[in-house]
Parts: sequence; C-alpha cells; structure tokens
Amino acid sequence: MATQAASAELTKTTQSRSARRDLLELAVAYTLIIATIWTPNPTQRVLYWLAFAWIIATSWARHDGWTALGLGRKGLLQSLWVVGVALLLSAATIFLASRTHTLHRLHGPAPIYLHGWGYIVWSIMQQFLLQSYFLLRLMRLLPGKVAPILAATGIFALAHLPNPILTPITLVWGAISCVLFLRYRNIYTLGLAHGIMGLCVAVTVPNSLHHHMRVGLGYLRYHPRAQDRRIADRRLPEQQGSPDLAAAPFRQSHCKPGSPPALLAGWKG
Repeated sequence: MATQAASAELTKTTQSRSARRDLLELAVAYTLIIATIWTPNPTQRVLYWLAFAWIIATSWARHDGWTALGLGRKGLLQSLWVVGVALLLSAATIFLASRTHTLHRLHGPAPIYLHGWGYIVWSIMQQFLLQSYFLLRLMRLLPGKVAPILAATGIFALAHLPNPILTPITLVWGAISCVLFLRYRNIYTLGLAHGIMGLCVAVTVPNSLHHHMRVGLGYLRYHPRAQDRRIADRRLPEQQGSPDLAAAPFRQSHCKPGSPPALLAGWKG
C-alpha cells in the first residue's frame, strides 16, 4: 500500500510539472507571436526570430516524435482528399470571382511560382504551430477533445485580428483542421490545403478588404497604392479591352519588403 501511494504521488507530481511546463511554453510562444504581429520593424525582426527559436527549441526538447507531431508519413495518403476538396472549392470561388469582377493579380513583383511555393511552406509552418505546438499542449492541459480544439482555434483566429476576412476564415478552418489532424495526424496535407485556399482568398477578395492579407499592425498601417485600387476595382478584361487578368501571372506579398512574416499572420491561417 505504501508503495502504491508513493507511486501515485510521484505520478501526480510529474503530471503537475508537465502541466506547468506546457502552460509556460504556450504562454511564452503566444506572447512572442502576438508581440511580433503588433510590433513594427526593426523590432519585429528580433521578436520573430525569438519566437521561432523558442518554438523550435521547446518542440525539440519534448521528444514527442515525428509521427506524434504530424511530420511523419502516417495519414498522408488517407488525407489527400482534403487537398482535392480545397482545389474544388478554390476553383469554384475563382470562377465566381471572375464573373463578379473581383478576380485580381497577387500583389508584388515576384513570379507566381515563387509566391505559391513560398506560401505553401508558410502554410505548413502555420499548421505546425496550430496543431503540433498549440493543440497537442492544450490536449494535455484540458479535458476531452472539444475544449482543446476550441481553445486552439480561438487563439489562432485572434492572431489574425483586426483583419475582417482572415479572422472568421481562420476560425472555421482552424476548427476543421484540428479535427482532421486528430484523425489523420498529418500536417502536410493540411498545409497544402491551407495554401491553396489562402491563395484563392488573396486573388478573389478585393485588396481593400484584406489589405494584402495582413494582420495586426500591418493591417492598420496599410495604405493602398493607386495601382492596387485600379486592379481591385477593374472590370473583366474583355470589357476593358485589356489582357485577361485570369491568365496573367499572379503576384502577392503579405508583409512589407524585407520584413519577416509575422507568425500566424497567414492569409487563411
């Protein structure tokens, strides 16, 4: 009996320490992320790399394993349907945007393939933050599955304020992607779907609404250029006698040139 009592007490103490560790890691990571989003350069660059270093270091120290973090091959093939659904939804949205005259180029001078691959990588990073970092720790802190999913989704959406387009979209996608992560335990397909739908939002919603997909201080300090306003308000090319925008190379930039991307500042989460 004494041995069992001592074992139970040791387990309780270990769990308490683990919970405090999870809470500390979450608090520091989210504070650094929010500070990065709401701080101007050059301080933003410093905070960005501090947040990056903290998240990588604390994730590595956990030794959770690639599969547990969603970085393995488990669930990859089984969850590919998510990418297919994202492609179908994006294609339908782009078609509707072309009919309603809201389809436009991505902002910025870089070629579309650089923007596309860059944003897909960034989308996978966001899914890592949401599921592999925040959700897994919240699963150890909160009972059941619903509470951790709601908490992770909430903090994910709050990081996209005050953007009126990205905040509600990330609220919905955050909940869906958390459920899918717990089922398939793979962030690659989620990140790819995230990237596809994010690019779709960028080219179908007027820049005047999402401010080049910015969040935080960048959203508030956004000043549209005359060219941006012309592109956003332009009618279908055939009505203007100009080249088809839908066939032209898309361009985008969701943060100021030379500045690091604010963590969780993704176009769609």
